[in-house]
Amino acid sequence: MTSPVIDAVRQALIARPGKAFDLSKRDSGDRALFPDKKETRTQLRKDAAVIDELQDKLYANRDRAVLVVLQGMDTSGKSGVIRNVFALTSPLGLQVEAFKAPSKTELAHDYLWRIHNAVPRKGRIGIFDRSHYEDVLVVKVRNFASPEAVEQRYEQINAFEKHLTENGVTILKFMLNVGYEEQGIRLQERITEAHKRWKFNPADLADRQRWPEFMAAYETMVQRCSTPHAPWYIVPADSRTRRNAMIARILRGTLEEMNLEWPDPGNKLDDYDFS
Repeated sequence: MTSPVIDAVRQALIARPGKAFDLSKRDSGDRALFPDKKETRTQLRKDAAVIDELQDKLYANRDRAVLVVLQGMDTSGKSGVIRNVFALTSPLGLQVEAFKAPSKTELAHDYLWRIHNAVPRKGRIGIFDRSHYEDVLVVKVRNFASPEAVEQRYEQINAFEKHLTENGVTILKFMLNVGYEEQGIRLQERITEAHKRWKFNPADLADRQRWPEFMAAYETMVQRCSTPHAPWYIVPADSRTRRNAMIARILRGTLEEMNLEWPDPGNKLDDYDFS
């Protein structure tokens, strides 16, 4: 048995721009791409090593950046993706931002202000644990903004992301699609397992009670904001290992397609003699 080629993973997970999207048809427990869990772990380790090497080249060149957006319901595994996909990557080349409720200062600006401020600088891979999409998800479901304001944001976000891609930032957006039953299991783990208890937030239960509303908001988000320059990938997240492996495959492929090379310092190093 062999691991799926990178393009096969892309084609299986992408929400095709301009096409109708039905989230209910995406199986959160799909194992078709990685049926064998042992082999999945092996492939994940291999891809993590290649990601580390390619990120070093990205950092050395410092002319482009990569932004990885991780969006999903509570317990979908955003921090787990960061911990495993980037397990071998030097922190020097990573820039991680976990977005919580906006501060008073952030609320005094437009909703994209804090996001643009966190976009990775050239040479780095930036990772968003939650993102600007909270402003069309939780803001929409909890009525923190008017329907008219939320409606405007889809095209504003598309324009913002297009601006980034036209200025050297490659965007990879992953929706971590955890199932309702699996989320219930993981929330229970946060209560019963001591080392996970710190993660528990009663607000997670309130969001769980509004699951259909959140799923509808996610579906609209993907439908409206999966674009040619920044498509959404819908990642089955009921299996932690498979989830991580799928994302690592796509990230590796994206970095490989950049054709990164070690930069030439151009200062006639052969003229130096250290003997």
